[in-house]
Amino acid sequence: QVQLVESGGGLVQAGGSLRLSCAASGRTISTYAMGWFRQAPGKEREIVAAISWSGERTYYADSVKGRFTISRDNAKNTVYLQMNSLKPEDTAVYYCAARHTLVVVTTPYEYDYWGQGTQVTVSS
Repeated sequence: QVQLVESGGGLVQAGGSLRLSCAASGRTISTYAMGWFRQAPGKEREIVAAISWSGERTYYADSVKGRFTISRDNAKNTVYLQMNSLKPEDTAVYYCAARHTLVVVTTPYEYDYWGQGTQVTVSS
């Protein structure tokens, strides 16, 4: 079992930045693909970014390309999401997810483990 705990969410003005962290416990995530998803009220959960086990391959949703950066520190068993130039439409609950595979995974149903989420609110 892998337990995931997100942190770093909060309220920020448009144009601001936040850094989300996802701390894993229970097992080392060095052989896990990791992803960040978000879900706004009344909307489906959507992929934000994903990263392969080694960090060499990444994926970003078109809506966040050039603004968000996913990274991982396997020694710390932690994955990060740096979010810059935030927009009100980025407001959502952000979730971290893990799957025991070496490739990048972009669909939510492929992930085995999920965190509880952290709220990100961007004011205009």
